[in-house]
Amino acid sequence: MNTSIRRTLTVGAALTVTAGLAACSGGSDDKSEATPTTVQTTAAANVSVAKYNLVGPGCAAYATQVPNGKGSIEGMTNDPLVTAASNNPMLKTLTQAVSGKLNPKVNLVDTLNGQPYTVFAPVDTAFAQLPAKRMNKLKKDADALTGLLTYHVVAGQLAPGKVIGTQLTVQGKSLRVTGSGSTIKVNNANMICGGIKTANATVYLIDKVLDPS
Repeated sequence: MNTSIRRTLTVGAALTVTAGLAACSGGSDDKSEATPTTVQTTAAANVSVAKYNLVGPGCAAYATQVPNGKGSIEGMTNDPLVTAASNNPMLKTLTQAVSGKLNPKVNLVDTLNGQPYTVFAPVDTAFAQLPAKRMNKLKKDADALTGLLTYHVVAGQLAPGKVIGTQLTVQGKSLRVTGSGSTIKVNNANMICGGIKTANATVYLIDKVLDPS
C-alpha cells in the first residue's frame, strides 16, 4: 500500500513539473511574439518618416506614438494648419493660443488656414517653460500674444532643405535657422521634428517658445 502511494505521488510530481515547464515555455513564446510587433511598429514609423522626408531626432518617436488617424504624420497632410495642429497631441497649448482660447481677442485661425506658411511650432512642454507672469500677460495682452505667435510664422512653405538661414517672420523680425540633418536649431530652440506637412503649411516642432524681443 505504501509503495502504491509513493508511486502515485511520484507520478503527480512529475506531471506538475511538466505542466510548469509547459507554462514557462508558453510565456516565452508570448514574449517572442510581442517583440516582432514592437519591431514592426518602429519599422513602420521609420518608413513614414522617410516617406515624408522629415528631419529631427523626435520624428520616429512621434510616428510611433501616433501611427495613424488625423494626428498622425500622414493624417495631418489632409487638414489646414490649425485643424491639423489641434489633432497633434503635442500642440494643444499652441492651438489654444491661435484660436482665441488663451486670449479671446486673438484668433488667427482663418489667417493661418488660408495661406501657405512655414510654422515653427512650440510643443506643450515649451509653453510650460514660460514663467507664469509671462503667460498671464499673454492671456491679457492681445498685441503681445499676436506678436509672439506671428514671430513663429514665415510666409511660404520651406522644406527642410530650404529652411536653413535667416527667415523673415510674419511678425516683421527675422529668426535664424542653423544646423543640418537631425541637428537643427531655430534661434536657441532645438528642432524636434521638421518638415511635417499640412494642407497649407510646413511645420517644425521646436522645444522652446521663441522670443521676438
